[in-house]
Amino acid sequence: MAKRQHRGLTLLKKSRTTVPGAPEKAKLETFANTHPDRDYVVRFDCPEFTSVCPITGQPDFGRLTIEYVPNRRCIESKSLKLYLFSFRNHGAFHEEVVNRVLDDIVRACKPRRARVLGAFNARGGIAINVEVEYSEPCA
Repeated sequence: MAKRQHRGLTLLKKSRTTVPGAPEKAKLETFANTHPDRDYVVRFDCPEFTSVCPITGQPDFGRLTIEYVPNRRCIESKSLKLYLFSFRNHGAFHEEVVNRVLDDIVRACKPRRARVLGAFNARGGIAINVEVEYSEPCA
């Protein structure tokens, strides 16, 4: 059962892993949720998130918190780490980054609910916090 449950996970098997150059080149891998009958929250904390301002090219630093209630699939953490690292040279405004992360999480694992909070460090005297949520459509 365990091998079938973890089929498709490729990044954990590698001792050397290359960081994708952009989010669209990254792959969010998933594995089967062993408790799909129960609601529980998975929370990822990325306190050293980095992206780049699309206009100035200056780095933007912040903390991303990703929370989701899995349905049938869960996000594998190493693939998430590499996906988030891929934003380091990616030019995007904070609002775009947070919405993109949510969209990609939803696309990858189709959770019951998900929330992404981006708390970006102040630049020019203003800190920006962006929060976006998703709830699966009612059947």
